Amino acid sequence: MSEQTQKETRTAVVNVIKGTGDTVDQTIDATRSVTVNALKGAGEVAGKVPEVLKDVVVGTLQAAHEVGSELGSVVKGSTIGIIRGTTEVASMTIGAVVGLVRQTIQSASEVGEDVGTVASQAAQGVIVGTRDLAINLSDAAVGVARGAILGVSGVGGDLAGTAKSAVRGAIEGAQEIGGDVTEAASGAARGAINGTNEVGGDLAKVARGAVEGAIDAARNLSLKAEDAASAAATGAIEAAGDVGEAAVKTVRDAVTTTIDGVKVVVKEPFRKESREDTAT
Repeated sequence: MSEQTQKETRTAVVNVIKGTGDTVDQTIDATRSVTVNALKGAGEVAGKVPEVLKDVVVGTLQAAHEVGSELGSVVKGSTIGIIRGTTEVASMTIGAVVGLVRQTIQSASEVGEDVGTVASQAAQGVIVGTRDLAINLSDAAVGVARGAILGVSGVGGDLAGTAKSAVRGAIEGAQEIGGDVTEAASGAARGAINGTNEVGGDLAKVARGAVEGAIDAARNLSLKAEDAASAAATGAIEAAGDVGEAAVKTVRDAVTTTIDGVKVVVKEPFRKESREDTAT
């Protein structure tokens, strides 16, 4: 089934890229259809979701690489299409979101595509794709960035650069659907730190990269860069609180400074205990 699904996806997406019209919308339709058909033919659907998602991602990126254009639009569209197709047949969990982004990053590296572009567009696509699901914006943003970090770690890529791209994409996705961009910034920064801790990466560099991504996105969207930077920095420190006091200090020192011309102010309290107290 794997090779067949990859081939069907590749053929469908190549036709989309070579055709005319909106590449994003047409890629959504093509990948949604392939995903639905593959899952319906998979037998025990729930257990086959990761495999089918991987096959559709691989086929999509092979198509984009073959034609040599429209990478960003294809990645964004395929991510949305895969999510929509999956939810028609099974369920899309946060774990599936993490796996989808991780696989997209790894597959992009395998075919020689730019991982930064892929991370940003996949993040944007996931946020847009999950707006109608029982997954809130913050959780989706966490899953996006964590998946991106895990994916790039597996191919020896730049963790900080990937964090920057993932946060930027999450914010752009939130803006597109009318969501809270600061919530997206905070969630994506948390996910980036979570993933970095899992793979033993440099928390300080990744935290700074996350804030840089928030500033970039805010400026591109004509939003207040200080608010986006503050949200990302606060989210990064909150995630570091789950690691330990030393991690909090490391991350706080990295982000409570002026970054790309923006003075970053952290909104406290950010300690884990404070969040738990608020929840109760």
